Amino acid sequence: MAKRSFKSSVLPTILTYLGLAIGLVFSAFPIVWMFFSSLKSNTEIFALPPRLLPDDFTVAAYLTIFNDPVKVRFFINSYFVAGVVTGLTLLVAIVTAYGFSRYQFRFKNTLNIFIISTQTVPPITLLIPYFGMVVAFRIFDTYLALILTYMVFTLPYAVLLMTGYLNTLPKELDEAVLVDGGSSWTALWRVIVPVSIPGIVATAVYTFLLAWNEFLFALTLTKSMDLRTVPIGIQLLMGQHAFEWNEMMAMSVLGSLPLLVLYLVAQRYFLAGMTAGSVKS
Repeated sequence: MAKRSFKSSVLPTILTYLGLAIGLVFSAFPIVWMFFSSLKSNTEIFALPPRLLPDDFTVAAYLTIFNDPVKVRFFINSYFVAGVVTGLTLLVAIVTAYGFSRYQFRFKNTLNIFIISTQTVPPITLLIPYFGMVVAFRIFDTYLALILTYMVFTLPYAVLLMTGYLNTLPKELDEAVLVDGGSSWTALWRVIVPVSIPGIVATAVYTFLLAWNEFLFALTLTKSMDLRTVPIGIQLLMGQHAFEWNEMMAMSVLGSLPLLVLYLVAQRYFLAGMTAGSVKS
């Protein structure tokens, strides 16, 4: 009986933690390798056999990035584009989700199906059409081209996520505002939005991640170095005859830090928003 009790209680726990440990090592090792590689010289990176820790720690790659105005510009562009896309996406998604959550209107189900169906379209299939539209509207190589294009991909998921979250909030909140003489607009911005912070934060984090990491459209819709973003900047370090691996790793570390900080700061709201928005739709 004791052996059976041990197998039924302790053994599954041990196997669970073992699986989690293996998963942690599998996911964290590339990040650790990237960080230590950024502290090596480019020559040492190619040393055989490869070593995790550098013989001589150096921050030369980071100094090269910070002292290069072009590379610094990559980060400024990424912050600006991702920030604007996140703000505009949230504004449109909140209003749209409120309409889907609180009102009944013609073609509501059809619009829902259309929004969901847009998530099944591979972005690469839209590359050439979008390039043609951007050129036709004369916004090629502008921030506007990137912002509008990114919003096409961030809005559908943001609307779905916010609609799911608002569906979990009781409609009595809106009705109380209407009874007091307020409008639906007042109910949205003064009551619903403040209590929807977890859902809003979850949507904001996901939107920022999409805009920050996007590569294909940023490469296609811009040509000047003044508009390139961090993913393009990393790719530009791969030259025809040499790769600046230490600088690539350093820029990757710096490019990952905002996402890591954003997630750590908003982790509590992010998890609450994702789970609440997925329970009831």
